Amino acid sequence: MARLPRLTLPGYAHHVIQRGNNRQAIFAAPAHYQCLLDLLSEYASQFEVLIHAYVLMSNHFHLLATPQSVDGLPLMMQAVGRRYVRYFNAAQQRTGTLWEGRYKSTVVQSERYLLACMAYIDLNPVRAGLVAQPQDYPWSSHAHYLGRRADRLIKPHALFWELGNTPFAREAAYAELVQSGINPVQQQALTDATLRGWALGEADFVADLQKRTERRVSKTSAGRPALAAISHKK
Repeated sequence: MARLPRLTLPGYAHHVIQRGNNRQAIFAAPAHYQCLLDLLSEYASQFEVLIHAYVLMSNHFHLLATPQSVDGLPLMMQAVGRRYVRYFNAAQQRTGTLWEGRYKSTVVQSERYLLACMAYIDLNPVRAGLVAQPQDYPWSSHAHYLGRRADRLIKPHALFWELGNTPFAREAAYAELVQSGINPVQQQALTDATLRGWALGEADFVADLQKRTERRVSKTSAGRPALAAISHKK
């Protein structure tokens, strides 16, 4: 069966996962993490992709991003991927592929899933047992949203600004949201939708997306509430 083209729609938030080949490490030193962040910053600006959240794990990374054009996200990921492989291979004196094929991504309904997706991303290091608290992990955007550092890569989504009227209020509300966590159903839905490339949202949202693209956006037929019953609250 032919592989579906990747679902990419401008103006919508996308959850992106890029994995190392055979789950191998894609970072071997702090400088490697920083190189990838620098490349993301460079090409996100060049291709007009707003990055709302990220986490770099030892053998994969996650992004939450909104492209401003239909080609912005794939062009950014292609440029970052190629540049980083050259850098990593030279640094490690290795050759060959680094990535597990093309990156995985899906469109998420912002009003229902965006903040949950941010928490899902921030909590990756905690789930992996690397840290006890998400703010203790250095290679994610979580510290930016707590006001602990300014991250030039991050462009907060409008829904984050709605969490409070002052920086302190927004930071406190977001910290509480992440500490509350996400339930296993949400976690599985975010993972499955991204790896399979199906849009994540309520039935009306998915149906509206289908009108905007010839690419099938849902495994289920139009009008069926795939994942619609999942709450954005724990």
